[in-house]
Amino acid sequence: MHYSIQNLIIIKKEINSKLNKVESNDTPKIIAVSKTFSLDKILPLIEYGHQDFGENKVQESIEKWSIEKQKNKNIRLHLIGKLQRNKVKSAVEIFDYIHSVDNRKLAKKISEEQIKQKKKVKIFMQVNVGNENQKSGIDVENLEDLYAYCKEIKLDIMGLMCIPPISNNPEKYFSKLKLLKDKFKLENLSMGMSGDYLEAINYSATHLRIGTGIFGLRS
Repeated sequence: MHYSIQNLIIIKKEINSKLNKVESNDTPKIIAVSKTFSLDKILPLIEYGHQDFGENKVQESIEKWSIEKQKNKNIRLHLIGKLQRNKVKSAVEIFDYIHSVDNRKLAKKISEEQIKQKKKVKIFMQVNVGNENQKSGIDVENLEDLYAYCKEIKLDIMGLMCIPPISNNPEKYFSKLKLLKDKFKLENLSMGMSGDYLEAINYSATHLRIGTGIFGLRS
């Protein structure tokens, strides 16, 4: 059995154990973050039946996934990195989910491109929960305006996404995002990575973005 499958099985067992402790039946979706890994490292997971994969860069994703997605219609590709407006056309073509919408101009460009391509992409709004100047994401105080605009232009808003600051206490940021989800009556939270996905489950994470925990360290 390939090491990535073994790792995925272990992670699923840990998640199920955590769900039992928090008395939840809502199993989160595991996005295997395959950015920078070649397709030969990813194929064992695809053959095992895993369907959700995360990428950071549009061009890399097109080169890696275009043929594979045509062969396997069940694959769902998630863009979890920053999206530049000049890459939106290609992003809408290749991705099923975009987790990083954080401003009106980007939202408008995605909406226009969806109309041209007659394709709907599922959207997460990225929130800068730690107010970090160097990090992408809409500021908390501007989230309501962005959400209203996204609804106005009929984007399919799934929920909220965050990348917390590096700290010993990611839970305070997960808690903050959950409160925002509840405030706006959204369904989904994209949060929790290889080092903190079990903590994210405490706050109703629905989409876990796990890379090194499945594929190992990137070279």
